[in-house]
Amino acid sequence: MYNTEELTFLTDLAPTELTWDEHRANADDMAVLYNKNIEFVKYGDRINGCSGYLKFGVNPDQGKLVLKEVWFCRVRHCPVCQWRRSLRMRAMVYQNIEKIMAEYPSHRWIFLTLTVKNPHVTDLRSTIREMNQGWQRMIQTKRFRGVVDGFIRTTEVTRPQKKGQEMDAHPHFHAMLLVKSTYFKGTNYIKQSEWVEMWVKAMRLDYYPQVNVQAVKPNKRKTLEQNQAALHNAILETFKYSVKPSDMLAHDDQGAWLHEITKQTHRLRFISDGGVLKGLLKPEDEISNEEMISTSEEQVETDETRIGFSYLPTHRRYVYNPKFNVYPETA
Repeated sequence: MYNTEELTFLTDLAPTELTWDEHRANADDMAVLYNKNIEFVKYGDRINGCSGYLKFGVNPDQGKLVLKEVWFCRVRHCPVCQWRRSLRMRAMVYQNIEKIMAEYPSHRWIFLTLTVKNPHVTDLRSTIREMNQGWQRMIQTKRFRGVVDGFIRTTEVTRPQKKGQEMDAHPHFHAMLLVKSTYFKGTNYIKQSEWVEMWVKAMRLDYYPQVNVQAVKPNKRKTLEQNQAALHNAILETFKYSVKPSDMLAHDDQGAWLHEITKQTHRLRFISDGGVLKGLLKPEDEISNEEMISTSEEQVETDETRIGFSYLPTHRRYVYNPKFNVYPETA
């Protein structure tokens, strides 16, 4: 039993770790919704056990806490696990951007978003499969292959907010395309209206969906850091949550949308890469527990001491728990 007057929270010692409280609190809410349906209780139980404790090392120079030990449930839609996987995916791209640009110094990046009409959530699986087939047809076209040398593509599903569409889904693709420098010259340039036509033809649609395209071009009037920030923003947009916790945690439907989307997306791959960027990313389910702990290749030195924190559901925060502390043996 905790004496609330003597509690020390994780954010008291490390204010930047607030996101742990936020994501773990969302996981609490999601477990409640999963437990409302006997078919999904196993997911609720796993999420309840996810990241129940955290152990940090301490960087001796900066006094900074560095995560060293935690157990992840690896449920696809767990807010904590989605967050850590997305951080790892972004890090994989960040770590390779400079190498890619060194190999292809004259190439540029295009950020492309492709959509279709919103299906009912029960038709989501078939819709995503049709989108994947349409994508494959589009990237095989002469027009696409003539200017695009590599791509990273992710799938995101959001929930419409309009009344009467609460049980619909909005699947869409975010793609970062590595294009030749000649893309921006003459007939090589693909206008937004042409991207729409290409997607309509590839998907064999009888309507015109929303398609957005934005060039991530260097600006001579901006600094190197500002241009890199623009590229990093495209990466952030590409590697968001595959499904936002706020969409899944609509309590007014008793978890019906969450339950259905869990069935509809089971074992579907939401990330792909190709061309010269093939192999840049790991499939989501192959990211290890250790990689989710250390989301960057950058190694921060720590001593052997471990400082432990437990998640306290009554406060929806992590609290210092000396029971999980580890101290190095002294000679």
